[in-house]
Amino acid sequence: MKNIDKKSLTLKTLNKSNVWDMQENDIFRMIEAAEKDADIKENIRHYIDIIKSAFELEEIKIDRPEIIKKYEARGFKVGTMRAADGQDAKVGIKKKPIMRVTDLTYENIRHISADKLMEVIDRNFGGGWDSLSQSIQDIIQSGFDISTTTLPKDRLHKPGGMYEKKVADGFSVLEIPKGAWIEAIFAKLKPEAEKPRLKIDSDENGKMSDEDEDEDLPEDNNGYDETDDDDAFDEDKLTEESYRTTIEENPEDLDLAAEDVVEDDEY
Repeated sequence: MKNIDKKSLTLKTLNKSNVWDMQENDIFRMIEAAEKDADIKENIRHYIDIIKSAFELEEIKIDRPEIIKKYEARGFKVGTMRAADGQDAKVGIKKKPIMRVTDLTYENIRHISADKLMEVIDRNFGGGWDSLSQSIQDIIQSGFDISTTTLPKDRLHKPGGMYEKKVADGFSVLEIPKGAWIEAIFAKLKPEAEKPRLKIDSDENGKMSDEDEDEDLPEDNNGYDETDDDDAFDEDKLTEESYRTTIEENPEDLDLAAEDVVEDDEY
Protein backbone atom coordinates (compact mmCIF):
# COMPACT_ATOMS: atom_id res chain seq x y z
CA MET A 1 0.00 0.00 0.00
CA LYS A 2 1.09 3.56 -0.63
CA ASN A 3 2.42 5.62 2.24
CA ILE A 4 0.95 9.12 2.16
CA ASP A 5 0.85 12.09 4.47
CA LYS A 6 -2.82 12.13 5.41
CA LYS A 7 -2.58 15.61 6.94
CA SER A 8 -1.50 17.02 3.58
CA LEU A 9 -4.76 15.93 1.96
CA THR A 10 -7.77 18.24 1.90
CA LEU A 11 -11.25 17.89 0.46
CA LYS A 12 -10.00 19.66 -2.68
CA THR A 13 -7.23 17.10 -3.23
CA LEU A 14 -9.37 14.10 -2.29
CA ASN A 15 -10.29 11.66 -5.07
CA LYS A 16 -11.89 8.22 -5.35
CA SER A 17 -8.50 6.54 -5.05
CA ASN A 18 -6.72 8.30 -2.18
CA VAL A 19 -9.95 8.48 -0.15
CA TRP A 20 -9.36 4.78 0.63
CA ASP A 21 -6.27 5.78 2.62
CA MET A 22 -8.40 7.88 4.94
CA GLN A 23 -10.09 6.89 8.21
CA GLU A 24 -13.25 8.31 9.74
CA ASN A 25 -11.41 10.86 11.90
CA ASP A 26 -9.53 12.10 8.81
CA ILE A 27 -12.83 12.81 7.05
CA PHE A 28 -14.19 14.80 10.00
CA ARG A 29 -10.91 16.74 10.14
CA MET A 30 -11.03 17.68 6.46
CA ILE A 31 -14.70 18.66 6.64
CA GLU A 32 -14.03 20.90 9.64
CA ALA A 33 -11.01 22.51 7.98
CA ALA A 34 -13.06 23.28 4.86
CA GLU A 35 -16.03 24.93 6.55
CA LYS A 36 -14.77 28.44 5.76
CA ASP A 37 -13.91 27.66 2.13
CA ALA A 38 -16.60 29.18 -0.13
CA ASP A 39 -15.58 27.05 -3.13
CA ILE A 40 -16.08 23.84 -1.17
CA LYS A 41 -19.48 24.99 0.10
CA GLU A 42 -20.65 25.53 -3.47
CA ASN A 43 -19.47 22.05 -4.52
CA ILE A 44 -20.11 20.14 -1.30
CA ARG A 45 -22.17 17.47 -3.08
CA HIS A 46 -19.18 16.63 -5.28
CA TYR A 47 -16.94 16.09 -2.24
CA ILE A 48 -19.63 14.12 -0.42
CA ASP A 49 -19.93 11.80 -3.44
CA ILE A 50 -16.17 11.15 -3.28
CA ILE A 51 -16.39 10.38 0.44
CA LYS A 52 -19.34 8.05 -0.15
CA SER A 53 -17.32 6.01 -2.65
CA ALA A 54 -15.29 4.68 0.30
CA PHE A 55 -17.43 5.44 3.36
CA GLU A 56 -20.96 4.89 4.55
CA LEU A 57 -22.31 8.29 5.58
CA GLU A 58 -25.63 8.61 7.38
CA GLU A 59 -27.32 11.65 8.86
CA ILE A 60 -28.47 11.07 12.43
CA LYS A 61 -31.82 12.82 12.58
CA ILE A 62 -32.60 11.94 16.19
CA ASP A 63 -29.72 13.22 18.33
CA ARG A 64 -30.24 11.21 21.49
CA PRO A 65 -27.60 9.22 23.45
CA GLU A 66 -29.31 5.87 22.91
CA ILE A 67 -29.46 6.47 19.15
CA ILE A 68 -25.81 7.53 19.03
CA LYS A 69 -24.81 4.34 20.87
CA LYS A 70 -26.61 2.21 18.28
CA TYR A 71 -24.62 3.84 15.48
CA GLU A 72 -21.37 3.38 17.38
CA ALA A 73 -22.22 -0.28 17.98
CA ARG A 74 -22.46 -0.65 14.19
CA GLY A 75 -18.93 0.74 13.80
CA PHE A 76 -19.81 4.34 12.93
CA LYS A 77 -17.81 7.33 14.11
CA VAL A 78 -20.25 10.07 15.05
CA GLY A 79 -19.54 13.76 14.61
CA THR A 80 -20.94 16.98 13.17
CA MET A 81 -20.67 18.61 9.78
CA ARG A 82 -22.07 21.81 8.29
CA ALA A 83 -25.10 21.12 6.12
CA ALA A 84 -25.99 23.02 2.94
CA ASP A 85 -28.35 25.29 4.88
CA GLY A 86 -25.50 26.36 7.17
CA GLN A 87 -26.74 24.34 10.13
CA ASP A 88 -24.67 21.73 11.95
CA ALA A 89 -25.88 18.18 11.40
CA LYS A 90 -24.98 15.05 13.32
CA VAL A 91 -23.63 12.33 11.02
CA GLY A 92 -22.19 8.84 11.29
CA ILE A 93 -19.26 7.78 9.09
CA LYS A 94 -17.92 4.24 8.62
CA LYS A 95 -15.28 2.93 6.21
CA LYS A 96 -16.75 0.47 3.72
CA PRO A 97 -15.37 -3.02 4.36
CA ILE A 98 -13.62 -5.00 1.63
CA MET A 99 -14.87 -8.49 2.40
CA ARG A 100 -15.79 -10.04 -0.95
CA VAL A 101 -14.18 -10.02 -4.37
CA THR A 102 -17.12 -7.93 -5.59
CA ASP A 103 -15.99 -5.18 -3.19
CA LEU A 104 -12.73 -4.78 -5.15
CA THR A 105 -12.46 -1.83 -7.54
CA TYR A 106 -9.74 -0.17 -9.59
CA GLU A 107 -9.83 2.66 -7.02
CA ASN A 108 -9.28 0.55 -3.89
CA ILE A 109 -7.20 -2.39 -5.15
CA ARG A 110 -3.86 -0.68 -4.42
CA HIS A 111 -5.01 0.31 -0.94
CA ILE A 112 -5.13 -3.19 0.53
CA SER A 113 -2.27 -5.54 1.41
CA ALA A 114 -1.49 -8.81 -0.33
CA ASP A 115 -2.49 -10.68 2.84
CA LYS A 116 -5.85 -8.89 2.83
CA LEU A 117 -6.31 -9.81 -0.83
CA MET A 118 -5.67 -13.48 -0.01
CA GLU A 119 -8.37 -13.33 2.69
CA VAL A 120 -10.86 -11.84 0.22
CA ILE A 121 -10.12 -14.47 -2.47
CA ASP A 122 -10.35 -17.25 0.13
CA ARG A 123 -13.92 -16.15 0.91
CA ASN A 124 -14.93 -16.71 -2.73
CA PHE A 125 -16.27 -20.21 -2.02
CA GLY A 126 -12.76 -21.72 -2.21
CA GLY A 127 -12.93 -21.93 -5.98
CA GLY A 128 -9.42 -20.68 -6.72
CA TRP A 129 -8.17 -18.16 -9.26
CA ASP A 130 -10.12 -19.53 -12.23
CA SER A 131 -13.38 -19.19 -10.30
CA LEU A 132 -13.01 -15.39 -10.40
CA SER A 133 -14.64 -13.52 -13.25
CA GLN A 134 -12.39 -11.95 -15.86
CA SER A 135 -13.37 -8.45 -14.69
CA ILE A 136 -12.35 -9.24 -11.09
CA GLN A 137 -9.08 -10.79 -12.29
CA ASP A 138 -8.35 -7.63 -14.30
CA ILE A 139 -8.97 -5.42 -11.25
CA ILE A 140 -6.69 -7.55 -9.06
CA GLN A 141 -3.90 -7.69 -11.66
CA SER A 142 -4.02 -3.91 -12.06
CA GLY A 143 -2.57 -3.69 -8.54
CA PHE A 144 -0.88 -7.03 -7.89
CA ASP A 145 1.48 -9.45 -9.58
CA ILE A 146 -0.36 -12.79 -9.54
CA SER A 147 1.05 -16.29 -10.06
CA THR A 148 -0.63 -19.67 -9.64
CA THR A 149 0.46 -23.29 -9.57
CA THR A 150 -1.40 -26.56 -8.94
CA LEU A 151 0.63 -29.45 -7.53
CA PRO A 152 0.22 -32.64 -5.51
CA LYS A 153 0.24 -32.00 -1.77
CA ASP A 154 3.62 -33.60 -1.22
CA ARG A 155 5.25 -31.64 -4.05
CA LEU A 156 4.09 -28.10 -3.30
CA HIS A 157 6.63 -27.34 -0.57
CA LYS A 158 9.63 -29.14 -2.05
CA PRO A 159 12.94 -27.35 -1.35
CA GLY A 160 13.93 -24.93 -4.10
CA GLY A 161 10.53 -25.10 -5.74
CA MET A 162 8.24 -22.32 -6.91
CA TYR A 163 6.54 -21.99 -3.52
CA GLU A 164 9.80 -21.39 -1.67
CA LYS A 165 11.09 -18.95 -4.30
CA LYS A 166 7.90 -16.89 -4.38
CA VAL A 167 7.68 -16.57 -0.59
CA ALA A 168 11.35 -15.55 -0.46
CA ASP A 169 10.57 -12.88 -3.08
CA GLY A 170 7.92 -11.31 -0.84
CA PHE A 171 4.77 -12.90 -2.26
CA SER A 172 1.82 -13.74 -0.03
CA VAL A 173 0.31 -17.14 -0.72
CA LEU A 174 -3.11 -18.77 -0.48
CA GLU A 175 -3.38 -22.57 -0.61
CA ILE A 176 -6.66 -24.04 -1.87
CA PRO A 177 -7.09 -27.83 -1.51
CA LYS A 178 -8.40 -29.60 -4.62
CA GLY A 179 -8.62 -33.28 -3.79
CA ALA A 180 -5.12 -34.76 -3.81
CA TRP A 181 -3.78 -31.52 -5.27
CA ILE A 182 -3.37 -27.96 -4.00
CA GLU A 183 -3.71 -24.73 -5.94
CA ALA A 184 -1.36 -22.04 -4.66
CA ILE A 185 -2.11 -18.40 -5.51
CA PHE A 186 0.76 -15.94 -5.04
CA ALA A 187 0.23 -12.17 -4.83
CA LYS A 188 2.58 -9.21 -4.48
CA LEU A 189 1.69 -5.51 -4.71
CA LYS A 190 3.03 -3.98 -7.91
CA PRO A 191 5.41 -1.03 -7.59
CA GLU A 192 3.91 2.33 -8.42
CA ALA A 193 4.36 2.92 -12.15
CA GLU A 194 5.96 6.19 -13.19
CA LYS A 195 4.06 8.15 -15.80
CA PRO A 196 6.17 8.76 -18.92
CA ARG A 197 7.07 12.36 -19.59
CA LEU A 198 7.34 13.90 -23.03
CA LYS A 199 10.50 15.94 -23.37
CA ILE A 200 10.48 18.56 -26.12
CA ASP A 201 13.44 20.80 -26.83
CA SER A 202 12.39 24.26 -27.98
CA ASP A 203 14.01 27.59 -28.72
CA GLU A 204 13.60 30.60 -26.50
CA ASN A 205 10.29 31.45 -28.20
CA GLY A 206 8.87 28.06 -27.34
CA LYS A 207 8.99 26.81 -30.96
CA MET A 208 10.48 23.45 -31.80
CA SER A 209 13.65 23.67 -33.84
CA ASP A 210 13.55 22.74 -37.54
CA GLU A 211 15.84 19.83 -36.78
CA ASP A 212 13.43 18.53 -34.14
CA GLU A 213 10.49 18.97 -36.46
CA ASP A 214 12.24 17.03 -39.23
CA GLU A 215 13.05 14.22 -36.83
CA ASP A 216 9.45 13.97 -35.69
CA LEU A 217 8.00 13.90 -39.21
CA PRO A 218 7.50 10.36 -40.59
CA GLU A 219 8.86 9.44 -43.97
CA ASP A 220 6.48 9.11 -46.89
CA ASN A 221 5.28 5.66 -45.94
CA ASN A 222 1.69 6.42 -44.93
CA GLY A 223 2.54 6.15 -41.26
CA TYR A 224 3.91 2.61 -41.57
CA ASP A 225 6.85 1.91 -39.30
CA GLU A 226 9.10 -0.93 -40.41
CA THR A 227 10.27 -1.38 -36.84
CA ASP A 228 6.81 -2.74 -36.04
CA ASP A 229 7.87 -5.98 -37.71
CA ASP A 230 10.51 -6.45 -35.02
CA ASP A 231 7.77 -6.77 -32.42
CA ALA A 232 6.02 -9.57 -34.25
CA PHE A 233 5.18 -12.72 -32.33
CA ASP A 234 8.22 -14.90 -31.80
CA GLU A 235 7.54 -18.45 -30.68
CA ASP A 236 11.18 -18.84 -29.62
CA LYS A 237 10.60 -16.28 -26.87
CA LEU A 238 8.03 -18.45 -25.12
CA THR A 239 9.07 -19.85 -21.77
CA GLU A 240 7.53 -22.41 -19.50
CA GLU A 241 5.95 -19.54 -17.55
CA SER A 242 4.14 -18.22 -20.64
CA TYR A 243 1.38 -20.79 -20.66
CA ARG A 244 -0.79 -22.91 -18.39
CA THR A 245 -1.10 -26.66 -18.55
CA THR A 246 -4.27 -28.29 -17.26
CA ILE A 247 -4.13 -31.89 -16.07
CA GLU A 248 -7.35 -33.82 -16.59
CA GLU A 249 -6.27 -37.32 -15.48
CA ASN A 250 -6.86 -38.75 -12.04
CA PRO A 251 -3.78 -37.68 -10.04
CA GLU A 252 -3.67 -41.07 -8.28
CA ASP A 253 -3.12 -42.79 -11.65
CA LEU A 254 -0.13 -40.66 -12.49
CA ASP A 255 3.41 -41.79 -11.86
CA LEU A 256 4.91 -38.41 -11.02
CA ALA A 257 8.62 -37.91 -10.96
CA ALA A 258 10.08 -34.62 -9.74
CA GLU A 259 10.73 -33.49 -13.29
CA ASP A 260 7.14 -34.30 -14.36
CA VAL A 261 5.52 -31.88 -11.96
CA VAL A 262 3.61 -29.19 -13.76
CA GLU A 263 4.08 -25.70 -12.50
CA ASP A 264 2.39 -22.75 -14.03
CA ASP A 265 3.01 -19.10 -13.49
CA GLU A 266 0.22 -16.90 -14.68
CA TYR A 267 0.34 -13.13 -14.63
